[in-house]
Amino acid sequence: MSSRPDVRPIRRVLVANRGEIAVRVMRTCKERGIETVAVYSDVDRNMPHVLMADRAIGIGPAPARESYLVIEKILDACKQSGADAVHPGYGFLSENEDFADACEAAGIVFIGPRADSMRRMGSKTEARKTVSAAGTPVVPGDNGPEGNGFPDAAAALASARNIGFPVLIKAAAGGGGKGMRLVASEAEFTSAFDGARREALGAFGDDTVYLEKAIIRPRHIEIQVFGDRHGNLVHLGERDCSIQRRHQKVIEEAPSPAVSAELRARMGAAAVAAAGAVDYLGAGTCEFLLGADGEFYFLEMNTRLQVEHPVTELIYGVDLVSWQLDVAEGRPLPMTQTELDGRRRGHALECRIYAEDPVKFLPSPGTITHLRVPDGPYVRNDAGCYEGAEIPVHYDPMISKLVVWGEDRAAACARMRRALDEYQVRGIETNLPFHRLALRHAQFLAGEFDTGFIGREQASLTPGADGPALEAAMIAAALDAASRGRVGVSPASGGANGNGGAGNGKSESSGPSAWRSGARGWRIV
Repeated sequence: MSSRPDVRPIRRVLVANRGEIAVRVMRTCKERGIETVAVYSDVDRNMPHVLMADRAIGIGPAPARESYLVIEKILDACKQSGADAVHPGYGFLSENEDFADACEAAGIVFIGPRADSMRRMGSKTEARKTVSAAGTPVVPGDNGPEGNGFPDAAAALASARNIGFPVLIKAAAGGGGKGMRLVASEAEFTSAFDGARREALGAFGDDTVYLEKAIIRPRHIEIQVFGDRHGNLVHLGERDCSIQRRHQKVIEEAPSPAVSAELRARMGAAAVAAAGAVDYLGAGTCEFLLGADGEFYFLEMNTRLQVEHPVTELIYGVDLVSWQLDVAEGRPLPMTQTELDGRRRGHALECRIYAEDPVKFLPSPGTITHLRVPDGPYVRNDAGCYEGAEIPVHYDPMISKLVVWGEDRAAACARMRRALDEYQVRGIETNLPFHRLALRHAQFLAGEFDTGFIGREQASLTPGADGPALEAAMIAAALDAASRGRVGVSPASGGANGNGGAGNGKSESSGPSAWRSGARGWRIV
């Protein structure tokens, strides 16, 4: 590694997380010759991230509030292990500015943005003011008197009348759809306002809410940004995260079928401006709503690595965790914006595979008695469990992130269908049947969807569904396969067979993966 005085090589990274993201971070660390330290709760002592690490330290009982969310326990684990850096992953303490401050005070490198940047973007009202001043468009709305939220329903209602219904009441301190209400008329406003405040207080300890104009049938588009200590700030294009249920992403892809080159450039510039307004360091994501009229509006900034970062990695041929380590060590970004713009290639899709009921989307904890994951060229499965592992009730029930790359969107969809049909899980319920149906749905294949897609099309996305909608979806998949002259993409194979059905289709190809790894990440060959 470089011996430049402004570069501080990292020797040992403690990954303050669990599951697939902990495994993902450790893999890159090992490629770079960096030692890794795992932390684990009592129920996680035999999970893959613990077995992979060079050292593992227990941090307490299963509930996250008694283990993964306790700053003192994480810092003590750093002291015990001699870790000189912490990677927070996503979730848990990843966007906790107090944790970032505590790491700095302890002389430990926090692999993430500065605490001040997190603090300014962590409040949605403050973020709106900050990015608006930087020229990034925001959804028309009102942050309340003096920009600090609304103290009561009467004041908020008066503002809602000026904005025009429908409006969104949103919690200032949180995300994930908590503390959010869509209000269509004055008659339902007061009860919705009170409900949003109660939910926000319970979820975040803060009942501050603000108002936004509701954008009808928007797409959820996010832009990956990256900054270093040398004044460089770039974006790595967009991801379309519109396939959601209850405001939680289920399928993501890059690039978006709704974003042109011209729009990508404008959204990228807006995201870079927003990040620059808070002197952003490391990996971050600016989320936007894209209206049917082509106008886009800043939603929020996630000051961490996103769950869906692999789709960006695949189309740009980079390792974003390696970039995070570069920045944390004081190195400049590996590429300029011009270089990145010239590297974008193909299309990538990610399906989040959860241990959950595929009809009601409720968690389905238990033991995985059988597991077969797909492979083959351009197929990536980021996982944090194994056959025989217990999916606990205490955490997000993700089994893995299934990610594929294709030379275009149609190829990526065909490859994802094949991969989903190969995926087998027994012992627990999973959402695999949902994904198999979604990847055969006519509207999805046409790229014609928005954030309300799952809600509107639930009947044809439910295992065991029949009728015109499902038939149309199956026909569309068959026509797509026929027009491309591909094998192994029979629309009937595994589409609604329940968990563990491998389907009857043949794999598109075989042989070694067409990926090669290096010290700085992955590239397509």
